[in-house]
Amino acid sequence: MAAEPFRVGLTHDCLGLDGKPTFDPAVLDLLKIPGVEYEFMDKYEPVLTPAQAARYDGIVVQKSTVNASSFAGPDKRVRVIARFGVGFDAVDLDACTKAGVALTNTPDGVRRPVATIILLFILALSHKIFIKDKITRGNRWAERTNHMGEGLTGKTVGSIGVGSIAREAFKLLAPLGMKHLGHDPYAKQADVDALGVRLVDKDTLLRESDFVCINTPLMPETTKLISTRELGLMKPTAYLINTARGPIVDEKALYPVLRDRKIAGAALDVFEEEPTPADNPILKLDNVIVTPHSLCWTDECFRGIASSAIGSIADFSRGKAPVNVVNKAVLDEPGFKAALAARKKA
Repeated sequence: MAAEPFRVGLTHDCLGLDGKPTFDPAVLDLLKIPGVEYEFMDKYEPVLTPAQAARYDGIVVQKSTVNASSFAGPDKRVRVIARFGVGFDAVDLDACTKAGVALTNTPDGVRRPVATIILLFILALSHKIFIKDKITRGNRWAERTNHMGEGLTGKTVGSIGVGSIAREAFKLLAPLGMKHLGHDPYAKQADVDALGVRLVDKDTLLRESDFVCINTPLMPETTKLISTRELGLMKPTAYLINTARGPIVDEKALYPVLRDRKIAGAALDVFEEEPTPADNPILKLDNVIVTPHSLCWTDECFRGIASSAIGSIADFSRGKAPVNVVNKAVLDEPGFKAALAARKKA
């Protein structure tokens, strides 16, 4: 009797409105492995279901939440869940580990695309691109000298979180002649010396930076990490940039600070609630650039994250532990180890 195939499922939101993959379909060639079959799920489920966990050995997830209920079925089969993107706040890591399921993310796929939008936001804010667009469309040319841009040479950019995205952003910013600050309790100065980054405490970074960039994961200890006290430390000429996760910044605290021009402005690709409500007062302010948590979504980005996610599952199918495992404790979980060993023999 032929061995049962290794089955891979991609959640329905990996397809666009045209029914085609949101990424370069050539990436699916990574699954052209003897004994491996894949399919796109025919319905989007906000939470990964026990039925899906029972049907597939590996699952590629874009938006669906994963929690303990996902593994509640008696016939659970899944061993690897590969999530598009670097954030994992929508996944219960403990539940995955207890179920013997590895969660992988795609830092290698998002590193450059997200770093690029940080650079974009810094340039757009400093050159006041949006207000200049509006005065041009409104034939208000006489106002153009009222909105003088700001040169970046000698200015200070600070990153709260100095992981792979922040480090890539510092590389892109290097030619601009800015000073680089970083705050990260897990980083060492030697790790960032080559990037010209000086590690400082959070308050020092907030006081000295002209651009404060959020590049930390959303965890209990980073929820509302930037609130009234922190915003009060920023220069009145400084800008806040958040491309990480919305709940890291307390929006109720941010709004009056922006409204009253206690800081110069902000650029937000993420919000506490997504989609953010149409009546969110931040959307009415003219010193804020807002985008719908998708500014880094480019063909390059989706090709990279799809290659990383699908590559993780392809590795497991060959009996190789994936590289970007988030819940590393699962590598010692008996069920996962046994499943990995079985794939080596397959």
